[in-house]
This record gives sequence, structure tokens and C-alpha cells, in this order.
Amino acid sequence: MGIFFSLTLILTSLASLQTLQAQTQEVQSARLLDLTIRDYTFRSYNKNFMRTGKLHRIDLPANLSGINVDIIRYRCGSLRRYGARIKEFHLNVGVDVHPCIERVILLRQNLGSNWSSIYYNNYELTGYRLISPVLGLLAYNIIGVSGIINFSSTMPFELGIQAGKKPIIIDFSNTTLYNISTGIVPLCASFDPDGKMTLSSQMRPKVCVATRNGHFGLVVESPLVPLKRRVSKWKIAIGSSIGAALGAFLLSLLLIAMFVNAKKKARMDELERRAYEEEALQVSMVGHVRALTASSTRTVPMIEHDEYRANTTHS
Repeated sequence: MGIFFSLTLILTSLASLQTLQAQTQEVQSARLLDLTIRDYTFRSYNKNFMRTGKLHRIDLPANLSGINVDIIRYRCGSLRRYGARIKEFHLNVGVDVHPCIERVILLRQNLGSNWSSIYYNNYELTGYRLISPVLGLLAYNIIGVSGIINFSSTMPFELGIQAGKKPIIIDFSNTTLYNISTGIVPLCASFDPDGKMTLSSQMRPKVCVATRNGHFGLVVESPLVPLKRRVSKWKIAIGSSIGAALGAFLLSLLLIAMFVNAKKKARMDELERRAYEEEALQVSMVGHVRALTASSTRTVPMIEHDEYRANTTHS
């Protein structure tokens, strides 16, 4: 019976993981992405994660490649008294997790360049563009006795983190930033759960502050690019046909012009040849020999009769 129960549990776990991996292929919203990461993270949770205050890396499936996830467990009282530093996030003293009874698990996300585009598609970012990966900090309760997760009940639910007198600091210095033009100052973007984006100035270069947990990024103003209207296929076909016909017509005109020009040139050459032949030396026979003779060009002298008579009389 024990072996059968263990085998059933293993098969159930494998089926759940396969279902989860299939779901990740259809992730299109920021909220669904958070739930997918949460489910896979806590299904991977084991006794090695029980040490309080130690950061653990979560290996996500290939469908979620490009996302870096780390989790760490704290006692609620210790977190409030001492604060915490989790990679890019710095929680100052006085931070409050609600509702938290004893322990809390903090989950840090770096969505990378690929998955950060989900926030661009889900939030109103017209006129802005992301220049950093989206970083997330979420908190979850621990279900079960002494902090041991019991998956026979529901999945852990999300808690809220509220900063004390000092805000939560998010440092983007070690993240990969896209190149920006000199003189452009990025803004801090906070992505609210209700689908709105809040912008604020940086505390210092590449460092932002927040009063609660959530998802954050750096953005810069981007010029509006007019949307390209989608042209139907039949319009493209008609336009292509008209263009081809016009091109053929112009090509025929060019060929006709070249033909007329060549014919005119040939005619001019023929006229020049004939004119040259007419001016050429004539051939005549001298005895039995052909000889070239030139036409006379001198004017035949004519004797005036009156002048001849006058000269004769004087003689």
C-alpha cells in the first residue's frame, strides 16, 4: 500500500509539472506569469529551503528561460527589526508584511529582456520604452505547521509588503541596461496590480525607491511611431498589377523612342553617304582605260561683242 501511494504521488506530481509547463506556453499577461512562477517555485520547494535567511535559486523550466528567480524565508518579526537585502532589493528597518503570522517567503524576479515585454504589452506604455529588465519582489505566506508547506491544501497566497519610515530601494546598477542617448534621464516605473503604471524620478542614477512590493523598471520617453495600416491582399494585388502595367507601358515607350532614334540616325547616315557620292569624282573612259575626271568648276569666259568691235576698229 505504501509503495502504491508513493507511486501515485510521484505520478501526480509529474502530471502537475507537465500541465504547468504546458500552461507557460500560453502566458500572455503579467498576472498569469506571476502565478505560473509561484506555482512552479512552491512545487519545487523542499527541505533544503528550510533554512531561514538563506537565498535559494529556483531553476525554472525551459518554457520560462530568461527569468531568474530567487526565494528566501524570514520570520516576520526579524524582517521588521533588521530589514533585508535580496539581490537588487533593499528592505530597510521597519518594513511590515501583512498579514503575516510567523514566517514569510520573499520571491525575487528578474524577467530579463524577453519576458519584460509582457509588461509593455499589458500596461499603457505609449510614449515610453523600457531600458531595463522588469524586477519583481513578491511575498507569500507559508502553509502548514512549523513552516512546512502542505500541498494537500491550497497554494500559498500573496502577502503585502509595506515600507516603514525608509522606502524600499531597487538598484538597477547590476542589471543589463539598453543603450540610451547622452543627456536622457530615465524614470522609475512602478507597475501596479490594477494595470496602471506610476512614474517617478530616480533617487540617484539607476536607483529607484518604492513604498511597497511589486514590479519595477526603468523607462525613457520614446517618440510616437505612427501605426502602419494593414493593407488587404486584394489591394496589394491590384496595386502590383497596376504598377506592372505602368512599368511595361513606360518600357515600351522607351523601346519605341530608341527605335525611332536609331532609324532617324540611319536615315541621316544614308543622306550623308549619298551627298558624298554625288560630290565624288566621275569615272570616264580614255581609250580603253578608265580614269577619274572632275567636273569643271571654272566659269567659261565670254567675250563681250561691243568691246571686241572697239578693239578691232582701233587696230
